[in-house]
Amino acid sequence: MTTFVLATHNAHKVAELRRILGDALGPHELVGYEGPAPIEDGDSFEENALIKARAAYLETGRPSLADDSGICVDALDGAPGIDSAHYSGSRDDDANLRQLLANLVDAPDRSARFVCVAALVDGDGPEGEVVVRGEWPGTVLVAPAGEGGFGYDPIFRPEGETRSAAELSAEEKDADSHRSRAFRALAEVLRERHG
Repeated sequence: MTTFVLATHNAHKVAELRRILGDALGPHELVGYEGPAPIEDGDSFEENALIKARAAYLETGRPSLADDSGICVDALDGAPGIDSAHYSGSRDDDANLRQLLANLVDAPDRSARFVCVAALVDGDGPEGEVVVRGEWPGTVLVAPAGEGGFGYDPIFRPEGETRSAAELSAEEKDADSHRSRAFRALAEVLRERHG
């Protein structure tokens, strides 16, 4: 049995990824990371996901998974993008959400997408690294709706949906979200490399 380390201190994210990966983990275990958090100073989701996965791999010596994600809004040239978690100058979800709505107040185009890049580091050098990307297209609403989810979920309506991401059940979100799309693609790599 292999123990995979998820490079996050967020217990909710560990639980979410256990649900998403489900059967793909098979007999393997997914645990949260307890080491020091690295400085995420990459210029892309891909770079930041790899920074986190590499740090966990170097600290633990175990195959390590990480992700970097955010919302990219077309009218804002892809912002907030990699700055989604601190778009307002803080890491406060409500403040970030309000900042995004304020910046879109007169925008006729409200199309956006959630992006998640998932990374696996299970060896040294480029051959020990895999990166995959998942995107969830949709629209930014004019006002929050729903009590579930976190971050920008209350103002994001996925394509083909009448509800915000915050109004979806955990199971509905797990089935189609950007994180789900990225980690389901990564699950195929895990099967190939770790059985």
